[in-house]
Amino acid sequence: MPFMYLDTRHAVATPEGVDLELPLAGAVPRATAWLIDFMIRAALLLAAGIALAVTGRFGNGLMMLIAFLVEWFYPVLFELMRGGATPGKKSVGLCVVESDGRPVGFSASIIRNLLRVADFLPFMFGFGILFMLFHPRFQRLGDLAAGTLVVWAPVKTTVPVLPLAPVVAPPLPLRLAEQKAVIAFAERSARLSEARQQELADLLQTLTQRQGAAGVTRLQGMARWLAGER
Repeated sequence: MPFMYLDTRHAVATPEGVDLELPLAGAVPRATAWLIDFMIRAALLLAAGIALAVTGRFGNGLMMLIAFLVEWFYPVLFELMRGGATPGKKSVGLCVVESDGRPVGFSASIIRNLLRVADFLPFMFGFGILFMLFHPRFQRLGDLAAGTLVVWAPVKTTVPVLPLAPVVAPPLPLRLAEQKAVIAFAERSARLSEARQQELADLLQTLTQRQGAAGVTRLQGMARWLAGER
């Protein structure tokens, strides 16, 4: 059954001995990304057609050239210049990578996109959809020939910066939820007014044994200690 692969992750062993897990994208998000890219390409061709409508034979020839470039090199350009993601893939959260997890290269991108003709057969990507549904890595014919995978792009996360304060250990043991609350206070300090910081810190005088700005600084120092600084 193809649906047993819905949550498949492709394991890759790097030369450094690190095991990577690539979260594979299935047929539905890939179809959504394709539809978005199709509408973008259609809009580009429509705009070009309107602009060249009054230029006669020269415009017709130029329009055919533009249509060829947009149809065949639109995905290649974005895959190479935008981290393996066309606008449609980026909006859904997907990207194309080599089967070993490396960024997609020029030859692989060319091959996978030129073979969209085979995937399109016999009608509306019939072969491509069948291959994606029944292949354990959701690869279509173009992906198999190029050695590429479509995966969920890694989510970029930012590490909160704790305010500078003398590191100090809490004077009494704190439960995990209390530790998280102290660290969360320090992380949000920059977005709070001084009055609001002091108001919140004063609620923990039992812990800080300070009032006002001194209590805020001491609580921030405890957050740094809880975060692992010594």
